[in-house]
Amino acid sequence: MMDNDKDIDDIVLLANPNYEEIGKVRECSLMFYLCLSQILTQASIAQTIVIVEKINETFKVTKGEMTWFTAAYSMTVGTFILMYGKLGDRFGYKNLLVIGYFCFSIFTILCGISGLTESTIFLSIMRGLQGMFGPAIIMPNTQAIIGSYYPDSFKKDICLALFGAVAPTGFIIGALFSSMFAMLTWWPWTFWTSGIVCMILHIFGYFIIPKHIGMKTKIKFDYWGTFFGTTGLILINFAFNQGANIGWTIPYVYILFIVGVLCMVVFVYIEHKVENGLIPLELLNCRTCFILVCVGAGWSCFGIWLNYTFRWAIHIDKDTSILASVKNVPVIPSGFMAAILTPWLLSKLPSSCVLFISTIAFLLSIILMGTRPVGQIYWAQKFISVLIMPIALDTSYPAASISLSNFLPKENQGIASSLVLTSINYSVAIGLGFSGAAEKYITLHKPTNNETKLLGFRTGLKVGIGLAGFAVLLSIIFMYMQIKHNNKGKRL
Repeated sequence: MMDNDKDIDDIVLLANPNYEEIGKVRECSLMFYLCLSQILTQASIAQTIVIVEKINETFKVTKGEMTWFTAAYSMTVGTFILMYGKLGDRFGYKNLLVIGYFCFSIFTILCGISGLTESTIFLSIMRGLQGMFGPAIIMPNTQAIIGSYYPDSFKKDICLALFGAVAPTGFIIGALFSSMFAMLTWWPWTFWTSGIVCMILHIFGYFIIPKHIGMKTKIKFDYWGTFFGTTGLILINFAFNQGANIGWTIPYVYILFIVGVLCMVVFVYIEHKVENGLIPLELLNCRTCFILVCVGAGWSCFGIWLNYTFRWAIHIDKDTSILASVKNVPVIPSGFMAAILTPWLLSKLPSSCVLFISTIAFLLSIILMGTRPVGQIYWAQKFISVLIMPIALDTSYPAASISLSNFLPKENQGIASSLVLTSINYSVAIGLGFSGAAEKYITLHKPTNNETKLLGFRTGLKVGIGLAGFAVLLSIIFMYMQIKHNNKGKRL
């Protein structure tokens, strides 16, 4: 059997042209194309967060039902990322990526068609399928293309940093275009336009991406583990979000939650029994859960921050959706700075320390939003909060990925990033469920006015503060554990 370094060289040399032969223009075009998967993924989140009130003029549903427009998308992205990453290893990253763009296009267009049906159930289902067959496919395979195309080098680190840096840009682009379509034409056009862009990228992918990137493996796919794992995650997330909508007293909500937990127990059992499971055995331990819960709590806080930042701007500050989007533009330069500096920071500090910095940024940012007085100028707390949040986002992901990768042999490094991506996207949906439930019950029997609305917003933000505080606590414990083990000559 070949050693690990030889295996990695073989993966690089399969590409045609490889990283040494590719021209500068094509290389820049390739990176721009790959970054578009991140941009479109984040833009698709903005499609229902920023203009949710405009969308609801068509459907006229409750606040709890409105959260499904975003939660369904984040839930399926987070649930299926790991599965599609494994399928990319088996059938080729390029193949999965171009197929993903085709499916992304179809279901994004169908999301727009829901405006003609006036069915909120149809929109929520299509949003779920949009996430399941779009970003869940393209995100892990885009990252795998970058990771397999370049050898370990400064250029590879910069490419991965750039891939992370464009995430805030993607959200702002999505927010601005969604707002413009909603105000000037009709909100479904934001989906139809995005779907057309995805179809164009599907076609371009055949020509821009080098041939034979990565390696198609013959490893047997873990079908039963995938079935029970994805089923369990879907049912648990559905229960949390539906519980926020109709209440946990409805029997089917807690029954689905219990079934989901049982599915996850079966999943863990299967993963311990099969060879080449969905998750390597080295990661099925308490330390992995510790790190994933920490980063998940932080990103749950981000989902809450994002939701209430825009709702506060529109309902309390009386901004238009376009102005609310423009006020978040500072996340772009802040995100780029954080993403570019993170590789340097990780070279100087243990990954647990960088993870701690990210959780502090989550906490500070949402505290500033949660304690902001009504009528306060933008340049006070909100501006600072908008600048800080991208620091949390662009440091937490690489720090958590590196922390997990320390448990794995070199040939399985990609699974660490996929697990973190799963935790990140899944947790955004869970966070919306937590905050939605708190907002629902605190305002349940109160009159419908601005004071009640403000109380609901502050309550939701307090849930985010609690989650961010929990993430800080976990990061402190993990930092202590890592430093203690490093002092003993071990790597945690």
